[in-house]
Amino acid sequence: MRETRMVYPVFPGETNHYGTLFGGTVLAWMDQAAFVAATRHARKKVVTVHADAVDFKRPVPLGAIVELVARLKEVGRTSMRVEVEMWVEPVKEGEEAYLAARGGFVLVAVDERGRPSPVPPLEGGEAHAPHGP
Repeated sequence: MRETRMVYPVFPGETNHYGTLFGGTVLAWMDQAAFVAATRHARKKVVTVHADAVDFKRPVPLGAIVELVARLKEVGRTSMRVEVEMWVEPVKEGEEAYLAARGGFVLVAVDERGRPSPVPPLEGGEAHAPHGP
């Protein structure tokens, strides 16, 4: 599976004094989506080893529903690069969905001793080594 989608509602405990989603929560949710996408591919324990710059494009207001879309982009011998987008769904009639944030994550499959473990190549294509450490 090359794509994972997760949906979260934005509740008051997840917002700052401006009434928008905390940046740290955005990062945590994005990392979780990347984790699920990588785990579905590897079918092994995975750990995050690198996060690219995350671009915060627009604020996410209290009461919004967000959908995270995590796409497996590249696979190396033991590592996987996942791109994650956070979309704000329209809640009211006439509103349009918008991209709130985008970032990349590299995860590595590990064995029971915590050592890197091989993962299968992407279906329908060659394995490519992800950028980053």
